[in-house]
Amino acid sequence: MSMKRTPEPELMLDDAQVRAYADADFEEPHSHFMALLADRLGTSGPTGWALDLGCGAGDISRRFAAAYPGWRIDGVDGSATMLAVARDLTPADTSIRYRETLLPAPAPERRYDLIFSNSLLHHLADPGVLWATIRDWSNDRCRIFVMDLLRPADRKTAHALVEQYAAGEPDVLRHDFLHSLLAAYTDAEIRAQVRTARLPLRVEIVSDRHVVAWGDVG
Repeated sequence: MSMKRTPEPELMLDDAQVRAYADADFEEPHSHFMALLADRLGTSGPTGWALDLGCGAGDISRRFAAAYPGWRIDGVDGSATMLAVARDLTPADTSIRYRETLLPAPAPERRYDLIFSNSLLHHLADPGVLWATIRDWSNDRCRIFVMDLLRPADRKTAHALVEQYAAGEPDVLRHDFLHSLLAAYTDAEIRAQVRTARLPLRVEIVSDRHVVAWGDVG
């Protein structure tokens, strides 16, 4: 039986925290995200509109833009501080547009062909906000790929994961990683969430600390 979830703040606003996050080495998990997205979904065509929900400093958006140059990407995040860093790190001639949006928010005029999200879910006190946004912002051909942390069975396991994957990181990142693990949802909880949202998504554990939910809206 998993330990009880301990929520954490929904937004990353502190300048030092944001900069530490932007400077951190996420090569392994972010490469894994892109590989899993390509394996599970590919893309729905050579061009389209993609939405990166909770884009943070924009690394996943930039990786997607490089891998799929025909696509246009909206990166959405609730933290102006994080988006300022994302804009600084993104070339001016990019296909990415960043928007400050605090969820829940009204659906935009454009509905998306692809919606992806990395590590937003565990920040949300109400996980239904993410799934409702995905449902309401999708077009009828939209493909979905959500990856997030998986809550460990106990605090001992959470601390061991921090030591394994963040031993050389600054204290602020080690602290954030631990508390993000404690705030994460279990795969069973995520399955219940997508059922409640009436989204036909598959939920899979893909590593010792990550879970994905993916599929088509239609």
